[in-house]
Amino acid sequence: MIAWQKARILTKSIYQVTQQGDFAKDFGLSRQIQRAAVSIMSNIAEGFERGGRAEFHQFLSIAKSSCAELRFQLYVAFDMGYLKQTEFNQLLTQAQEVARITGGRRAAVEKQKYQQKRTED
Repeated sequence: MIAWQKARILTKSIYQVTQQGDFAKDFGLSRQIQRAAVSIMSNIAEGFERGGRAEFHQFLSIAKSSCAELRFQLYVAFDMGYLKQTEFNQLLTQAQEVARITGGRRAAVEKQKYQQKRTED
């Protein structure tokens, strides 16, 4: 799934920047942003494996929320001087892309749920 693949790339990038310089010394922020990135991947995968549309939709919603959390933490990291402007821009763009793809998939699953319910009625 494209959303999961993009989230995997984003997670690797997050781990790379959080393990460098002063960012690595800020254990609270570096671990929190790592957890948010991993949460995106994990929720996409878990929702997909659950099989049901309703559950998949729920897990995609959680993954999208984790994208938002990660984006806001990137701002904190940038404001603290842990990220250069180019790193910040690249990571923010990646996170926005993952959120957009995840949101699109969530909307498609919602539409499928609605169509299935109408068919059952």
